[in-house]
Amino acid sequence: MNFETIKSELSFSFIRSGGPGGQHANKVSSKVMLLFDVEASQGLSEQEKERISLGLSSRMNKRGQFILTSDETRSQFKNKQIVTERLMSLLETQLKDEKKRIATKIGKLEKARRLDAKKKRGLRKKFRQKPKFDD
Repeated sequence: MNFETIKSELSFSFIRSGGPGGQHANKVSSKVMLLFDVEASQGLSEQEKERISLGLSSRMNKRGQFILTSDETRSQFKNKQIVTERLMSLLETQLKDEKKRIATKIGKLEKARRLDAKKKRGLRKKFRQKPKFDD
């Protein structure tokens, strides 16, 4: 994965942000929408493209474009930085190899503690019952 190539392939559009903000929100387009075409990217290999499109398919549109938006701050520049960093971190996490879990055995002491706790719980419940009288 080549970050510089990917950054050059990003396209941004700027929209007026909703919510409170008074006159500033009415006249400034501070919300940033990032579009990244995964299939047409030169910064990703074919395996990486396939892995990203499978893992992040819920965030992609029908054309295979990855869409992210940010309107956290009043600054267009900061929102652009935020959305770019978010995309890069999502791509990194998607391309990381997951470690395989190594199964471990339960120790003897741990088994004994568990069984002891079960016996104590059973006895506690047994003592709550009404006594049975044999006539």
